[in-house]
Amino acid sequence: MFFSRLASKRKWLVLVSLITLVALLSGCMPNTDHATTTEDLKANGNWWERNVVYYFSYSLDTFADWFGGQYGFAILLMVIIVRTLILPLTLKQYRSSKAMQAIQPELQEIRKKFADNPQKQQEETMKLFQQNKVNPMAGCLPLLIQMPIFIALYNSIYYNSDIKTHEFLWLQLGEPDHWHILPIIAAITTYVQTKMMQKSQPDNPQMQMMNTIMMIFPILILVMAWNFPSALPLYWIYTNIYTIVQNYFLYVRNADKKEPKKEDGGQNQGKGSQKKNKGKGKAAVSSKNK
Repeated sequence: MFFSRLASKRKWLVLVSLITLVALLSGCMPNTDHATTTEDLKANGNWWERNVVYYFSYSLDTFADWFGGQYGFAILLMVIIVRTLILPLTLKQYRSSKAMQAIQPELQEIRKKFADNPQKQQEETMKLFQQNKVNPMAGCLPLLIQMPIFIALYNSIYYNSDIKTHEFLWLQLGEPDHWHILPIIAAITTYVQTKMMQKSQPDNPQMQMMNTIMMIFPILILVMAWNFPSALPLYWIYTNIYTIVQNYFLYVRNADKKEPKKEDGGQNQGKGSQKKNKGKGKAAVSSKNK
């Protein structure tokens, strides 16, 4: 019962985040006619635009100047900086996920032992979490932190008139990709990084439900990126590639490193048992000779 409530909380948190994101990015934002440049944001914008979006937009302008006016590279640098700043939260999520996987056998024992006593089951579970320093909601924290950052980046890209008229590769960043290449790449990279995260989660019915909900993300990204200015799916692609590389080193590569050790351990144990058997055989032969 405790686990179902916990999974339900996480499920609703993800759903609310998705709905909020879609609502904000689908037009439920103030009219942007009054703020078409970075200077307008500071002079005429509301509190959010003056104190948050302005600094993101100013940073994009500064980065673009560093790259000779290339806003495509400016967006890439912004993604690298933002993702690196929240890396400590990602590492905390990773450690919590690994700790949760390690205590799965003990959690299953608690479920079986106190199946008829939900209150006791919850108490023992919380004790186990505290002993192992596990926070079951840690995976939601990076999502919550990234939401306002993403919305601020979205606003800074959407309001910046220089980005709207800028060309990068085959794209005009202020217009949708008429070839629809970016939306498809954005959806594919979102799917890949979502699958990588799913493989790192504990295998239980509650997490399977959560993973099913998470698979809505690639579809949402595809639908939104289809008609959004190209700068936004470009941002998503950069973010997804960063996350995929990060997850590879955190989950995939670490898992590959641990598996050979187990195999080596098994081989060493096998060799040890063979030596013991040989020793016993020699002792038996010598005793017979005596």
